[in-house]
Amino acid sequence: MNPSRLHQLWSVIESTQAHILTTLSDRDLIQCLLDKLDEREALDSEGTTLVRNYIRDRVSLIRDLAYHRLATP
Repeated sequence: MNPSRLHQLWSVIESTQAHILTTLSDRDLIQCLLDKLDEREALDSEGTTLVRNYIRDRVSLIRDLAYHRLATP
């Protein structure tokens, strides 16, 4: 995945409410983030697959960061 797309994805993750990131199922979380990224940057099928796999491999990290955001006043 190129650095620009990676930056866009993490921007999407950071701008998504922590409550959403912690309550959705893994499948729904991946789809939610893909949809939000696609709104910013149109993804072709190869890009979608790359991003989906990247998110899937980092769901635990994404949730940990979201829980930290919830715990930090």
